[in-house]
Amino acid sequence: MTTATEMAPAAAPASPRPRRNGHTAALVVLLAGTSVLYLWDLSSSGWGNTYYAAATQAGSRDWVAWLFGGLDAGGVITVDKPPASLWVSGLVARVFGFSSWTVLAPQAVQGVLAVWLLYATVKRTSGAVAGLMAGTALAVTPVAVLVFRFNLPDALLVLLMVAGAYCTVRALEKASAWWLALAGVAVGFAFLAKMGQAFLVLPAFTAAYLLAAPTSPGRRLLHLAGAGLAVAASAGWFIALVELWPADSRPYIGGSSNDSLWELAIGYNGLGRIFGGGGGKVVGGGNGNLGFGGDAGIDRLFGASMGGEISWLLPAALIGLVAGLWFTRRAPRTDRTRAALVLWGLWVLGNGIVFSLMSGITHPYYTVAVAPGVAALAAIAGREMWRGRAHGPVRVALALMVAAAGFWGFALLQRFGDWVPALRWVVAALTVLVATAIIMGARRIAALALITSTLSTAAFGVATAATPHGGSIPMSGPASYTGQLNGGGPMGQTSDELAALLKDTTGTWAAATLSAQAAAGLSLASGKAVIGIGGWSGGDPAPTLEEFQRYVADGRIGYFVTGGMGGGGGPRGDSEITDWVAARYEATTVGGSTVYRLG
Repeated sequence: MTTATEMAPAAAPASPRPRRNGHTAALVVLLAGTSVLYLWDLSSSGWGNTYYAAATQAGSRDWVAWLFGGLDAGGVITVDKPPASLWVSGLVARVFGFSSWTVLAPQAVQGVLAVWLLYATVKRTSGAVAGLMAGTALAVTPVAVLVFRFNLPDALLVLLMVAGAYCTVRALEKASAWWLALAGVAVGFAFLAKMGQAFLVLPAFTAAYLLAAPTSPGRRLLHLAGAGLAVAASAGWFIALVELWPADSRPYIGGSSNDSLWELAIGYNGLGRIFGGGGGKVVGGGNGNLGFGGDAGIDRLFGASMGGEISWLLPAALIGLVAGLWFTRRAPRTDRTRAALVLWGLWVLGNGIVFSLMSGITHPYYTVAVAPGVAALAAIAGREMWRGRAHGPVRVALALMVAAAGFWGFALLQRFGDWVPALRWVVAALTVLVATAIIMGARRIAALALITSTLSTAAFGVATAATPHGGSIPMSGPASYTGQLNGGGPMGQTSDELAALLKDTTGTWAAATLSAQAAAGLSLASGKAVIGIGGWSGGDPAPTLEEFQRYVADGRIGYFVTGGMGGGGGPRGDSEITDWVAARYEATTVGGSTVYRLG
C-alpha cells in the first residue's frame, strides 16, 4: 500500500536551474496563450451585457455613479449588485475612453491574473508542474472563457476568491496571521463584487487552516478570528458608507426593498437566491429553463444547462479528491498535499452543492466560481498520483481519473452532436489507449494523459471564445448552440432615428423608460444618461412619481420612451408614471418606439 510520504511528500526537493527556467518559460507560454484566448476579437461581443455596460458608462462620467454602481450618470438607481467590478471598468473607461474594449477588457485581464494566481497557489503545495496543469485547466474551462470575455461581476469575484486561496496557502506554511488576514480581505472585497457568493469559500479556507497550520489549536482559532474581522471590515466599510451617505444625494440601491445594501445582500442577492423568495423562483423545463440552471438537484452541475459550462473535469476531480485523501490519510497533520486537497475539495463541494440545490434565480455562468477548485483538484491529484504510479492502487486511481475526464468529455460532446462530431471519437479512442497504458505501467505518456483529459474542455472553450455573446444570460459553446438559448441576443435594441433624437437633448437625462434593460440600450446608443424606471425588475421605487414629476418640472428629462426596444417594464413602469405621462403629453412614434416629449 502506498504510504503518505510516498504519495505526497511535504516538500519537493529543489529543482535544478534548467528545470526552473523551463517552468518559467512554460508559465510565460500559459499566460500569453490565456491572454490571446481571452482578448482575441473581444469587441465582437459589442457591449456584452448592456446593463453593466451602461453602468460602466455612467461611472466613467460621474464619480457618485461610479462609487455606488449607478445605472445612469444622473444618479437615480444602481445596478442590483455591489459595485466593485464597476469600479474597475469605470476607471478604465475614464482613463482610456468609453468603448466596447474598455468595457470587456478588464474582465479578460482579471482572467489572466486568476490563471496566474491559481498557478502560484497550486505550485506552493504541489510544485510547478501541478501549478501549470491547474492554470491551463482553468484557462480553457468553457465557463471561465465565457466570463473572462464578458462584463459580469463574476470575473472579479473569481479573481479575489483565488487570491484568498493563495493567501490561505501562504498562511498555512508558517501559521501566519497576517497572510490569513489578507485572505479575509480578499474575500471581503469579493463580497463587494457579488455579495454572499464570496463567502462560499470560507469553510474551505477555515477547514484547511484548522487542519494543517503548524501551530497550536488556540492560535489557529485566534488567527481565524482575526481573519473573520478582516472579512467584516473589508466588506462592511462600503455597507456602512451606503447607510451613512444621505439617501437624497446618492442613487437608490437597486434590487433592495428599502434602499439598503445590507437588505440587498440578505434578501434579493442572499436568501432569496437560495430559497426563491426575494431572489425569484424559476420553474419549468425545456430550453426556456436552460438559462436558469435547469431543475435543481444533486446532478444539476452535470445537466443540460450547467454541464457544458463546468463539468468537463469535475468527475476526474472528485475521483482525485477521494483517492488523494485516502492515500494521505496517515500523513502528518501539517501535510501540505492533504491540506490542499481539503481546501480545494471543500471549495468545489461548497459551491457545487449550493448551485445544485438553490431554488432561487441562478444562471449557468455562476458556476465559474467552481472552476478554480475543479482545476486545482484535478491537477494536484493527477500530479501526485503520477509521482506514485509505481504502486498499483495509485495507477488504478490515475487511470480512473483519465477515464472519467475522457468518457465524460465524450458524453458532453455527444450533446452537441452536430459540432465537430469526429472530436468525441478521437477523445474516446485516446481515453481507452491512455487509461489502459497507465494501468499497464507505461512511463512516457504523461503529456498524452494530460491532452486526453483536457481535449474536450479545451475545444469547447476555444469554441466559446470564437462566439460573440450578448444579453443577460450568456452560455458557453459554439454559436450554433448558444444562439438557441436565453441571452443569445442583445438587450435594449434602439433605432438610429431614436438614438439621434436623444443625442440632441441637453438635460440631465435624455429620456426615461420602463426598465433598466431598455434604459441601458438607449444610453449606449445615444451616449446620454437615461432613467431606467424601477431598475432591473421594474419594481424598485426609484424614481417615485413625485421625484419624476419634479425632474420633469425642472426640465431635466427630455423624453419618455416606451415599446420597441426589447426588455419589458415592471409593475411600476406600467402604471403610475406611465399613466401620468400619457394623461399630459402627446405621443409620437420614433423608430418603432412610442415617445413623449417632456421638455
